[in-house]
Amino acid sequence: MAGATVASPLCTWLVAACMSVACDEERPLGRRSSFPGWRRRVPLSGGEGRGLPRRLISALRGSGIQGLMSSFLALEPCAEFYSSRNGLAFVGKNGFSPFGQWNAESTRRQRRAAHSSPSSVAGKKVMSIAMQPETEGAQKKRMQTKQRRVAVTGMGVVTPLSHDPDIFYEKLLEGVSGISEIETFDCSSYPTRIAGEIKSFSSDGWVAPKFSKRIDKFMLYMLTAGKKALENGGVTEDVMSQLDKARCGVLIGSAMGGMTIFNDAVEALRISYKKMNPFCVPFAATNMGSAMLAMDLGWMGPNYSISTACATSNFCILNAAHHILRGETDVMLCGGSDAAIIPIGLGGFVACRALSQRNADPTKASRPWDVGRDGFVMGEGAGVLLLEELEHAKQRGAEIYAEFLGGSFTCDAYHMTEPHPEGIILCIEKALAESGVAREDVNYVNAHATSTPSGDLKEYQALIHCFGQNPELKLNSTKSMIGHLLGAAGAVEAIAAVQAIRTGWVHPNINLDNPEENVDVNKLVGSKKERLDVKVALSNSFGFGGHNSSILFAPYQ
Repeated sequence: MAGATVASPLCTWLVAACMSVACDEERPLGRRSSFPGWRRRVPLSGGEGRGLPRRLISALRGSGIQGLMSSFLALEPCAEFYSSRNGLAFVGKNGFSPFGQWNAESTRRQRRAAHSSPSSVAGKKVMSIAMQPETEGAQKKRMQTKQRRVAVTGMGVVTPLSHDPDIFYEKLLEGVSGISEIETFDCSSYPTRIAGEIKSFSSDGWVAPKFSKRIDKFMLYMLTAGKKALENGGVTEDVMSQLDKARCGVLIGSAMGGMTIFNDAVEALRISYKKMNPFCVPFAATNMGSAMLAMDLGWMGPNYSISTACATSNFCILNAAHHILRGETDVMLCGGSDAAIIPIGLGGFVACRALSQRNADPTKASRPWDVGRDGFVMGEGAGVLLLEELEHAKQRGAEIYAEFLGGSFTCDAYHMTEPHPEGIILCIEKALAESGVAREDVNYVNAHATSTPSGDLKEYQALIHCFGQNPELKLNSTKSMIGHLLGAAGAVEAIAAVQAIRTGWVHPNINLDNPEENVDVNKLVGSKKERLDVKVALSNSFGFGGHNSSILFAPYQ
């Protein structure tokens, strides 16, 4: 209780301090000049980039965080704060405050007296009447924003198969596997020595060389995939200059974050803290990739990350779409990125006994719904979608790949790693209800199916419960070819679903040599690609902690 009592007023005081600085009349609020001491730095993107404008990153100069905190601590509250009956106490009945003495009992008496006074009652009635028109206006605004639609206008990928969304899908259709022996470190002593590892990757032209050497691979993949999504969406320098940057946001998450940066910091700390990389804390945080991409583009709309294990990407995509549907933004970059194929990442999943040990034949290791599956195969990479309000996309002449219809997320509240069919069913039913889609209209599902003994069957049961009556239903798993990209999996698989809509072809399930007895093979895509006129595609994800998320796409009409 004492800790909570201390934390709340301290946070409130810091927020008030920040707002005091931001609202200082002598220093007008500005994009780059809100605080004295801000200066311009080199652009994040190297060279001229790929048709994208060069943007600048700002940073505090001087003593950095120490100077920032000193400026906050130098602030004094206004006079009204000292006399307020709602002052803040830190601990105890008559606790101390950095702003002077405060008496809890007298303040409680003042509040009770104020609430029971005639003027207080009259004031509440007046406030209720005054608030009524605003509430009606808010309801009308919400009704208007329901008419907004969300289009997919760009896609960017970094995967074990390809870093181009079209080539990536062509290889999926051909049934090419990206699983191979791990080469980036010696894992000869590990029981698992295979993964969906990216063998060749270059960020030249997308990320400045000095940044690419400093940042974690998950951020490198994210920045590259994000800019490729813009290029793929036809967002040229001219288009970028016409965008309202305050209505453009970035919401790209990560399940694992900067594991390499953090691991290197721990190793350096064994020698001395002086050996630690000064960027180790920010570059290990899952939000920093979205933040740096926004800084590079100058996008000032919603910017944050979500981390819900393997369901991360779907959560990010759904929340990004909601920002557009609510009328808060017109353009969002969203998805996920992870790069955990390092000793501590591999070792951690080995300790969980979650990985396949089919080392002798890597391309056969990931085999969703097959009797011989023995665990999932780790992968790495990033997937980013460019979502855009439909009328905004049409106005700039963008190609519309598909329409986002809706989605949902739920929690199983059941087990740390095991999914529960009822939780998945609840998520799918909520997604259908939100999007107004009938069950019989969903004829394609890109399943989460990771090639684990339990997870594949439980998800299959849920999917058949929801869509089993549809004779056209087809299920497949992209993970059979690229492994499990963790926080990036949902975005890469959503891109595969969008590509199925665009091309009219669904990719095969490779390694499905001996399907489980309770699995209807007629519902699964076979070992070869199949022609399918996709009416509605569902991309399904769930992750450690019981997180479920389902999102729906359809051809634009």
